[in-house]
Amino acid sequence: MCRNIRPLFNFDPPATDEEIEAAALQFVRKISGFTKPSKANEEAFHTAVAEVASVARQLLHSLETNAEPRNREVEKERARERNEKRFGTAEQK
Repeated sequence: MCRNIRPLFNFDPPATDEEIEAAALQFVRKISGFTKPSKANEEAFHTAVAEVASVARQLLHSLETNAEPRNREVEKERARERNEKRFGTAEQK
């Protein structure tokens, strides 16, 4: 799984269209192997990004949970702490 694709479900506030499209772009980049497609593949690439974003949006709107929504700031802090523990701080290098 691409490390840049983050969970988008059950957050307060909900995922924005920009976040969904960014995840779709990362997914299409990953499976196509292109960061920037050639002119010949550009239309297919952008169509795929739009379709993946649409399906992802439908998925996020149809999912249900009884769990409390996660707080983005708390999740960012947890990720920072995990990274610090795993890789150390900049001062240690």
